[in-house]
Amino acid sequence: MKKLLLSLAIIASTFTACTSSDDNTTVTPVTGEITGTISANKTYPLGTYTLKGIVKISSGVTVTFDAGSTITSDKTTGDNALVVLNGGKLIINGTATQPVVFTEKSATPGSWGGIIMYGDAPIKAIGGVTTSTSEDGNALPYGGTNADHDGGSLKYVRVEYAGAKLADGTKENNGFTFYSVGAKTVLDHLVSYKGADDGYEFFGGTVSMTNAISYGNFDDAFDWQDGWQGKNNSNWYAYQTLKGNFGMEIESSNNNNAYWPKVTNITLKREAGCTPEVAGDVQVDAFQFKKEGNGEYSNIIIDGYGDYTEAGTVYKGAAVKIQDASTNTNQVNGNKIILTSVKISNTSQVNPVGATSSIVVSFPAANFTTSSTATGASLTSGAWSTVGGVNLIK
Repeated sequence: MKKLLLSLAIIASTFTACTSSDDNTTVTPVTGEITGTISANKTYPLGTYTLKGIVKISSGVTVTFDAGSTITSDKTTGDNALVVLNGGKLIINGTATQPVVFTEKSATPGSWGGIIMYGDAPIKAIGGVTTSTSEDGNALPYGGTNADHDGGSLKYVRVEYAGAKLADGTKENNGFTFYSVGAKTVLDHLVSYKGADDGYEFFGGTVSMTNAISYGNFDDAFDWQDGWQGKNNSNWYAYQTLKGNFGMEIESSNNNNAYWPKVTNITLKREAGCTPEVAGDVQVDAFQFKKEGNGEYSNIIIDGYGDYTEAGTVYKGAAVKIQDASTNTNQVNGNKIILTSVKISNTSQVNPVGATSSIVVSFPAANFTTSSTATGASLTSGAWSTVGGVNLIK
C-alpha cells in the first residue's frame, strides 16, 4: 500500500509540473535561429532567438511570437531585418510584464533594419500616384485599395538599436516602418528605442497606433508621408535625448489631400543638450509641417524645444513650424491643421511660425489653442517601457 501511495504521489507531482501557466507552471524558454523566408505558419514559443539576415514573412503566412521572447540580431553577420510582406501577418503577443523585445548584440543605434510591414491600403505618393516603391532596400511595391488590410497584431513590442541601411536602400530604416498598412492591423504598446533614424514612419495607409514610445531616436520621433490617414491614434510619447530632430515630421508628399490623420494625447519632450542628428541640418522643432502635411492633434504637451547654437548662430526651437508657403496657404489657412489644448514649456517659439520670414503663419483662432491643464500621453509604466532598469517614461 505504501508503494502504491508513493507512486500516486509521484504521478500527481508530475501532472502539476505540466499544467498551464495559469497554474503557475514554470515554462522553460527555448532557443533557436530565425532566418530566410518563412513560407508556412509558425509559432515561436517563449524563448531566446537569433534573427539572421533579412527574414521575410510570405503572403498568406502567419508568424506568432509568444510573450516574453527576446530576438537578437548581430550586425557583424550582415543586414538583418524582419519584413512582413503584403498578405502576411505578424502576431506578437507581448504583455506589460512580458514584452517581446527585438534587439541587436552590440547595442549600437543603426545596427539592423527593425520591423518593416507592407500592406495594400491606399497611399498618395509624390505626383499623386497610388503605388510606389519602398526605400528600405527591399525595393518592393506598396499601395492599393484595401483600406482594411490586416497585417496582424503587434502588442507590447520593443525594437532596439534599429536604423540600418539595407542593401542599396536610399536611406536608413526605422524602428518600425509601415508601408501602406491597413486599418485592421493592431499596433498597441510599442517602443522604438535608440534607433539611428525615425522611431516610427508611415508611408501612406490607414493603420492607427496606440500607446507608443519613441525614445532616443536620432532622427524624428514620429514621421509620415504619402497620405497616411490613421484616425484612431492616441497616447504617443517621445523623449529625445543625445541626438534628435523633429518631435513629429508631418508631410503629405506635396498632395493637398482632403483627408488627414488624427492623434490625441501627445507628449513631445526634448532633453537639455539634445542636438540635431547632423551638424548643419538644424531640425529642433516639436511639430514640423511641410509638403502639404496636415492633421488634427489634441491634448498635447511640448517641453524642451529651446534655443540651439551652432557655428555662432542661435536657432530658436518652435512648438509648431510651417516649412513652406503652400502648406501655410492650403493646410493652415484651409483649416486642415488643427492643434488644440497644447501646453508648452521650455520652448523658444510658443506661437506657430514659418521657416522663413516670408511665411506668415496665422492660424484660425479655434485651430490652435493652448491650455495649462493639458495632460499629454497617459501611459502605465512596466517591463515593456523599461530598459536596463531605466523607465523610459519621464
